[in-house]
Amino acid sequence: MKAHYTAAKRASTIKYAIRDVVKYAKDLEEKGNKICYLNIGDPVKFDFDTPKHLKSALWEAVKKGENWYGPSEGLLKLRKAVCRKEKRINGIDISPEDVVVTSGVSEGILFTMAALIEGGDEVLVPGPTYPPYTSYSKFFGGTPISYRTIEEEGWRPDIADIKSKISAKTKCIVLISPNNPCGAVYDSRTIAEISELANQNDLIILSDEIYDRIVYEERFSSAARVAKNSSVIGLNGFSKVYLATGWRVGYLYFHDPDGRLDVIKESVKKQARIRLCANTPIQKAAIAALDGPQDHIKQMVEKLRKRRDFAWKRLNQIEGITCSKPKGAFYLFPRVHGIGQRWKTDREFVLEVLRKTGVLFVHGSGFCETYGAGHFRSVFLPPVETLTHAFNLLEQFMESKGS
Repeated sequence: MKAHYTAAKRASTIKYAIRDVVKYAKDLEEKGNKICYLNIGDPVKFDFDTPKHLKSALWEAVKKGENWYGPSEGLLKLRKAVCRKEKRINGIDISPEDVVVTSGVSEGILFTMAALIEGGDEVLVPGPTYPPYTSYSKFFGGTPISYRTIEEEGWRPDIADIKSKISAKTKCIVLISPNNPCGAVYDSRTIAEISELANQNDLIILSDEIYDRIVYEERFSSAARVAKNSSVIGLNGFSKVYLATGWRVGYLYFHDPDGRLDVIKESVKKQARIRLCANTPIQKAAIAALDGPQDHIKQMVEKLRKRRDFAWKRLNQIEGITCSKPKGAFYLFPRVHGIGQRWKTDREFVLEVLRKTGVLFVHGSGFCETYGAGHFRSVFLPPVETLTHAFNLLEQFMESKGS
């Protein structure tokens, strides 16, 4: 019998905890169990809906026959709309030539890492972090290095720890604010301090800003606005703020005051060409998203604020669980006291909760084996009634374990 074909080693490094846990839930569903999915940040799966004017714009584009290949870097009208939005909302001056439209932020991360990372390069990522930054760093031969964020201070980046981990191999520093998975919103002082470190060490800042308009108490500060003299690659999209997760349209932009990112920008554009283009009709709808009514954003944030407040308070009422209050996005990242004693790992904890209660979370070590261990991530997207049911089941589970 012939041996099985082997996959390239780089593919074996890919992990995505948020979806990797789903297979266990699906196995239980097939056996007749009802599952409450609190693992994926998809508001449209709950009682949030894509704004009507976006749907109409998509349908009109399709009806008009605008179903052709678009420019590889994205429709010019959309790139101009992005520039207007970034100036209006975030105070950033960029031109359409600085913008590349992508199939979601995930493709933007892929393009950026492919353009930046050579074998042996190091990427500083917040610990915990959104998994693609770690996986794509490894995929292209780099080494992700997690810098500490301080749980007791709302998961604020530890500047001293970042400084201690910069080496001759460091290529860039990743910022995620508002943060996935912790909900932290980095203040302008913190960003300025990180920017100064980047300037001193000739590093690029990658700034993930997909949740830029989903903030509660804090004001969002864009890295490019605060770090005026730094080289910043920003990543953003339409999945979260514009409630269009399945449409898969995003963008990246280059804030390049000294013209030092030209080669990186061209490398990204070459990748955009080889994959042809992002979805053309959906880009038409994305223009309508940026230039059309924005009323739904305030309504969405107020709705989320109430659910955030409930979920944060309720989790902290469960003995054996403590949770820092998220300031943005729609995630909670609670600590479980008992990992290492009652459960060997947070992954074991999450899977046992799933088996016993039917509630699916994501294990914290899937976001960082060092700074995420002992935690789990939950969304607070569902209605309060659903959250109440899920957290009641979690409390009963914790009580059964003698918390």
